[in-house]
Order: sequence, then C-alpha cells, then structure tokens
Amino acid sequence: MRANSVTKEPAIQSWWAENGVYEQIASREGANGETFTLHDGPPYANGDLHIGHALNKILKDFVCRYEALKGKRVRFVPGWDCHGLPIELKVLQSMDKEKRAELTPIKLRKKARNFALKTVDAQREQFKRYGVWADWEDPYLTLLPEYEGAQMEVFGQMFLNGHVYRGKKPVHWSPSSMTALAEAELEYPEGHVSTSVYVAFPINADDEAANFPAEHREKLKNASLAVWTTTPWTMPANAAVAVNDKLSYSLCEVTGVAATKEDAPSSDAAAMVGKTLIVATDLVSDVASRWGLTLAAVADVAGAQLEGLTYAHPFYPADGDRAFNPVVIGGEYITTESGTGLVHTAPGHGQEDYITGLKHGLPLISPVDDAGKFTEDAGDDLNGLAVLDAGNAACVEKLRDVGALIMTEAYGHKYPYDWRTKKPTIFRATEQWFASVEGFRDEALKALDGIEFIPASGAKRMRPMVSGRNDWCISRQRSWGVPIPCFYDVETREPLMDERTIKHVTEIVREKGTDAWWEMDLVDLLPEEYKDRADSLVRGTDTMDVWFDSGSSWAGVCKARGLNYPADMYLEGSDQHRGWFQSSLLTGVAAAGQAPYKTILTHGFVLDEKGYKMSKSLGNVIDPRLVIEGGKNQKQDPAFGADTLRLWVASTDYTSDVLIGMNVLKQTSDAYRKLRGTLRFLMGNIGDFAPEKDGVKYEDLPAFERYALRRTAAMVNEMERHYQNFAYSGATATLQSFTTFLSNVYLDVSKDRLYIESPNSPERRACQTVVAHVVESLLACVAPLTPHMAEEAYRELPYDTPEKSVFLAGWKTPPAEWHDGSHNGGISDADYAFWNSILAVRGEVNRALEIARGEKIIGASLEASAAVYASDASFAERLAAATDDLKRVTLVSEMTVVTDEAEISNACGGDGVGAVTELDVTALESDRSTAGAAEVIRGGAEGSGRVVVGVRRATGTKCARCWEYTTDAGSDERHPELCARCTPIVIAIDPELRAPVKAAEGVAA
Repeated sequence: MRANSVTKEPAIQSWWAENGVYEQIASREGANGETFTLHDGPPYANGDLHIGHALNKILKDFVCRYEALKGKRVRFVPGWDCHGLPIELKVLQSMDKEKRAELTPIKLRKKARNFALKTVDAQREQFKRYGVWADWEDPYLTLLPEYEGAQMEVFGQMFLNGHVYRGKKPVHWSPSSMTALAEAELEYPEGHVSTSVYVAFPINADDEAANFPAEHREKLKNASLAVWTTTPWTMPANAAVAVNDKLSYSLCEVTGVAATKEDAPSSDAAAMVGKTLIVATDLVSDVASRWGLTLAAVADVAGAQLEGLTYAHPFYPADGDRAFNPVVIGGEYITTESGTGLVHTAPGHGQEDYITGLKHGLPLISPVDDAGKFTEDAGDDLNGLAVLDAGNAACVEKLRDVGALIMTEAYGHKYPYDWRTKKPTIFRATEQWFASVEGFRDEALKALDGIEFIPASGAKRMRPMVSGRNDWCISRQRSWGVPIPCFYDVETREPLMDERTIKHVTEIVREKGTDAWWEMDLVDLLPEEYKDRADSLVRGTDTMDVWFDSGSSWAGVCKARGLNYPADMYLEGSDQHRGWFQSSLLTGVAAAGQAPYKTILTHGFVLDEKGYKMSKSLGNVIDPRLVIEGGKNQKQDPAFGADTLRLWVASTDYTSDVLIGMNVLKQTSDAYRKLRGTLRFLMGNIGDFAPEKDGVKYEDLPAFERYALRRTAAMVNEMERHYQNFAYSGATATLQSFTTFLSNVYLDVSKDRLYIESPNSPERRACQTVVAHVVESLLACVAPLTPHMAEEAYRELPYDTPEKSVFLAGWKTPPAEWHDGSHNGGISDADYAFWNSILAVRGEVNRALEIARGEKIIGASLEASAAVYASDASFAERLAAATDDLKRVTLVSEMTVVTDEAEISNACGGDGVGAVTELDVTALESDRSTAGAAEVIRGGAEGSGRVVVGVRRATGTKCARCWEYTTDAGSDERHPELCARCTPIVIAIDPELRAPVKAAEGVAA
C-alpha cells in the first residue's frame, strides 16, 4: 500500500467504473427495501470549480457513501443550472459589438446552450476527480426538454392554484443586466455611499385639512415638510409624503444659522432662514445640528393631524395635474432613528412606498426605462439621463435651483448590487409575473415546522425569511431561459394563459425543448381552441427566474426519476436559506402542497487560513485541482491527492466558515499518512492469515485481545453515531484517537507475539484474528471519508472476501459479545474497567522507565524489571492474577506484583539503581517530589487506591531473538543465545540451523 495518489486514485476510480460498483448500489433492492435520496442543488455551468464546490460535493459524498454502506439503495443524480444571465453574459462577453448586434434570441440561446454543455463536461470531470460517486453519465440539466417540461408543469399548477399573477409593482431592477432580479440575486457589498438629500416641500396653506388643529393653521404659511432620501433620482416619481400617526411633529421656525464657523450651514441650508420646517419632534435637535441652523419649535402636532395636508411638488408647475401631493399615514417603517420622520414616498420605486400607495390610492409613477435612464415622463431636462449617475446629480441641482434643497450629505449604507454584473440596482415598477407568496405563506411556514435543520440554527435563519417574504417576481427579461407560456393580445396587451394553453405548450416543450417557443409558428403553439385567434396574438418574451428553474428540480428529478419524494436531504451552503432551499419550498408548497425535502443541512464558506475571503486580487485562492494534482513545482505545490482534500473536509466544523491553506493541508496530509501507515502496519501482519482456517473463536481469545475488540466496537459505534449525526469532524477525532490506541498500545504490545511467537501459535493467531477484525472495521469506518485508500486496502487483503468492493461489503456492525459482557465470552464492564486500570499502570511504568532511562540505568524497556504495589487489596489480587498480562503490556523482562510497598523502595530505590513512581487515584494529585534517589510521580487514572511502581535493571541474559532478559538462555546447545521460549520456535522452523557462539550479554543478579 504505497501512497501515490496522482496515479492510484484515478486507477481506483476506473476500477469502480469497470466493475459497476456505484451502479450496483444505485440499483440494488436495499436493506429492507430502504432507499436514500440526497437531492443535488445545481451549480451554475459558467466556469471552473472552486474550493467551495469541493466542500459541498464531498460533504454530499460522505452522506451518500455512508448510507450505501448501511445497505440502502443510493442514487445521487448530479445537476447543473444551465439557464440565466450568468451564462448569457459569458456568451455576450466572448463576442464583439457587431456580432452581438446581429444576435437573434434563438441564435443567442444556441450559443448559450453550447457554452453550458461544454462547461458541464469540464466541471463533471473535476467533480469525478474528487472521488464523488454519482450518475455522471445521466445528470439532470435544467436545459433538457424533459426537465423544462416538468418545470413548466410546476408553473402551470401554481397558476391554476391561483398563486401566479401578472401585475405592475416595484421590483429590484438591474440596469446593467436590463432585467428584474430576485432578492437571492442581490449582494450588498461594503463601502457603498449614496448622495442623500434633505428637501423642503412647501405646504399648500389654503388646504381645508380637517385634521390639522385650527389654532396652528396660521403657522402653515411659509411652512414646508422636511423630507430626507438617499435616492434623489426618485423625486420625479414623488406622489406623497408619509408620516407616522403615532409620532409627534414640530413646526420649527428657522431663526438663524449656527454661531460657530465649524458648524456653519451650506448656502442651501442658509436659504431656509425665515421659513418654517416640519420635522419629527424627537429629531429637531439632530437635524438642527446637521443642517447648521437654529430651529425654534412654535407648535407640536400629532402625525395623524398632518394627514390631509397637501404640498407643492418642486418639479412641476402649480397649474399642472401633479402640482400638489398629499400627506398620508405610512407604517411602522417611519421612525426617528434617522432622517426627519417624514418619508418621501414614490410608490413606483420602493416596496414600502408601494404598499402605502395601494393603501391610499396613490399613482404608480416610474419614469425610468429598462436601461435605468429617465423617460420623457420625467421631463425634458431629465430625459435620457442615467438615474444612478447624471440623472441623480441633475435632480439634486434641480432641487437647488427651485430652492427646495436644504442639504446634501454623503451617506454610507448597504445597497443592493446585481450579483452577476457587480453594479448597483434600482427599485422600478414594471409589468412582471409574480408568485403570490401571501397566498400560501402559512402553508410554507407550517411545512418548515416538519423539517429537520442541521445545524438547528438554520430554522431560525430561514423561517423569518419566509414569513417576511414579499411576492416573488418570477419573470425575467432575458432570452436564455424557460419561457412563461403566455400570449398577449396585440392591441390590448391582455394576457391569454389558461389550463389548455399551458398543457399544450408543455407537451411541445417536453418533446422539442423550449427553443420551440421561439422557432415554431405562433399558431402551432396554440391549442385547437385558440388557433383562430393566432393573428391577434403575440407570444410573450419573458422567461422564468432561474431560481424557479432550480426550485422546480423536485419535480424534474425526484418525482420524474423515481427517487424519494420528498427527498431525504438537501445539502448546500448557508446562503441557500434565501436561495434554493426557499425557492424549492415555495414551488413545492404552491404546486404540490408540501415541502420537497425532509432535512436541510448547511455548511459555511471557505476562507483562507487567516480567515480572509478568497479573491484573485489577494492571491489567496485555493484551486482544488492544485491540491489534488500539485503544481509544476511539486516542492512548492505538492500533490496531496483527493483523499487528503476529503479528509480536510471531514476535519472541519463545516457548520460555520472553514479555513484552508498550505499549513492546514500539510497538517491534514500528516493525519492521512498516519492513518495510512497504521493500515499498512496492520495489513503487513496478516499476510499469512486466512480467517476461515486460522481465525480464533472469540471465546478462545486472550483477555487483552477481547479488550482490544471492545475498544474496536466502541470506535465503530461512535463512528456510526457521528455519521448518523453528520458530525464528520467528530468522526476524524474518533479515528485519530483509535489509531493512537492501536499504535501506542495494542500494536506496540502485540509486536512480540506477532514477530516472536511461532507462526501458527494460538497466541499469534489470536493477535492476527483481532488485527483482521480491526482492519475490516477500520476500512468500513474510513471508506466514506477516504474511499480511495479504503478500496485500495480492501482489495489488498490477503484473504478472500465476500464482495469485490469495501462499499459492497457494507458496514461492519460489531458482534454483540464484543461490547456486551452478557453474551458468550463477552468482556464484562468490570473486566473492561480493570483493563483500563492496567493500561493506567502501564502508563506509570513507562514514566518510571523514562526516569531510569534518563539516569542511564536502562536503555530499552526490555532491559528493565518492574514491580507494582496496590494499596487496595482486591485490586492487588486481580493484578497479581494478571501478572503475565501486566508484563506483556508493559514490555519489561520481569514483572512482580508485591504485597508490601517497602519491597519496591528496597529493590528500586537508591542512586543508579532504579526509579519509583506512585499513582494515587483517590487523591488525583499532580505533583512531583523527590525522596532520596526514588522519584515519585502522582497522577490520575482508572483503578482503585494507590499504586506504586518501581523499575530497575533486569537480571539474566538478553535473548538474541526476542531481546528479553531471562535466566534460561542456552537451554539447547544448538542455540546458546536463545531463551527457552525462542529455542523450540527456531528449531521447529529450521531443525538444522546452528547459531555462531558469541559472548553472552547479561547483568549480574
């Protein structure tokens, strides 16, 4: 088992393919007919994979391989998201301006399709190299006709259930992409700064506002409403000013400017002197300081008393139809945390504004086109200007020119950006298709109650997102996607879409794909009932949100391919609480009445080992291919192999963000090599072992071997709990602890029997029996994490196995007697505790040996004689009965259990004679003291009472074969240097062998 992952791992993957191992698992009946479905969330087919992809797919493979080992039928169908703007942009970026201008929708679609398929092929090979098992030759792609047909069925069912409608309302709009966006398609980068403005809207003092107090009406002359906004470009769409009816508002006379030069106002603010401004009472002091003005409150009124007033829009003439707008009551979103407590309201450019507009019947004004530029409705002076650039600046200047501007201020805040183009978005009212979440929100929240979240905090994260979700804009203004199957009247734009049209188009799509929507004559897209209307109709150009694409995968994959539905698990990054998890929930509940999953498992993001987000500019990006294959300079970028990458995934606490870097990988590689080295050593000692012929029955095994099997059973059961709880870092910790026990204890102790005893002796065969059990148990336990190493080792087992593959052999559930003393020959809890105590004594002997070694009294442990005293009589009696076992595990040449503590001091005390250590279990002390030449070390361990250990140099002669010091060397003249144990073994192997005579190495008694 030599490690050479660069060549061995691909060879093992080829062997799996040639022998159809995954296919056997995916098609078998399964234990008790059990099946397991982990439904794959589709990555975008628009580039190379990164380390986050590796984390995600490897975690999924851990889950699936364990379930396969448990005998279930496991079929993992990988998927790719192939539609949408990311792919469309990649295509457009590869073309020059002239070629882009020549593109028709169908030409663009074909280019996008080819790009997506090429990327799928490249990503598929990278995923396979991670050692991930899946239906790689039959993945689901959202561009496949059968998938598109299933998606259209989901849309149709939601429409027929009354959950889809067309309306005009503000949505996130990307001028850079010229399409509507969903919340999941936005990001909020740090460092965004907006130009905010404070504006004075002059009140119409002639209003007969019934709510306003008559005693203060005179104060409205020359009064203005002071509003604050971070989007000056929305001023042309202003339709009202909203107030909070529960707040108090002050009418403040501007009596002067700040006294100090540092606080002096701008010329805009200074022009307000002599006017009256209305602001929330609690904000008077704050805005006065901010503006550099002195304000004197002359009256206080309730917010409800301002309702019904009107004000002049500063951009429009007094005799026009938009000259005066009302003051209306808003909602709880109006606070005194910032601004003035009065909110500029443009229903065409904000969600809260829109809701307020519906409540009060305000006009829906949105004079902005698809490119984010003002239309002529905004006025000739603004027409054609980009609202996020020159148009915004022009609005500020226009406010200044008419004397409405109080102040401009840079304002840093979170602002939505298009996650693909990395450019800012706007809110804009357009005609779109929406999923009415309001109509099924309660059902969605109820469905969430039955979902298991791992970690549990995921429920607290996702539930508020669903409960606070607005209607979902599911239409996009792009060509590369699944069309919304709607027809429109040429003259009235009245939509035509019903059960018959949806069913007819769906059947066409399932057979021909969605290109048919653009390629076929319109009359052929209509069912028979509507063909006579073909000349008066046009087909729609909107496509579905890509989150609707992937959110319909439960129908296009789980149900369509006969997998478990609902799926047993969805597993993705924590950002998918607002993405795929949510879109799948909404489509599932709205179309089929249930959540499409039983369990949601989430992982964090991958950061560099300093905790920084990876970026090309920082040069800290870790390419999984480089980790596996290495770079050109193998010293600088060594090839760690896929199993090391997988072991890194397993060792992380994936429930939060995880770190990776060269130091982390080297540590993981060390752990991998230790695990591999342990397996090599184990297997190296069963090369001549055949379980059927050489195996020892459990009840005939020596006590220490049965103890080792109980430790093995505990490890296997603990690993099973970790796998069942998806706690892979716990699994790696358990493996590390167990391999440490094997290396430092069991194998260290067993070398004597494995190497020295006769090849066929009961003692050696007993050791080999245990080693074989340990190997097979270990291989099953590590197989989900490091499958290449596990498979390689399983195939190298020196005896026949019932299955070709470790994954077909299944999980190794320990026999009951290994961990239950009530079964035949099983080691009892009391015996198990006693053996733990023996190992604690062993630890004390080792400490005494180190002291003696430091004083040059001994070298190797076999040069020592040890004596043990136990103050507890019953424990001492058991130790005495187990003297041979105690000698075996401590690796000394002589072992004596004494009944008088003085015997130890007499034999081992004194300079240059020996060393004494003491274990006080009851006191659990930890200190050192020196009494003459005898050093005492106190510590804690399992056992009873005080235990004192002494060591000194052994008497007798060193055997040339086993290196043990005995007094019976030379019992046979043919082998004068061998002890009485080794002599018959050597003679049995080669009766004619004669050893040359050397001077005996011994120590005087």
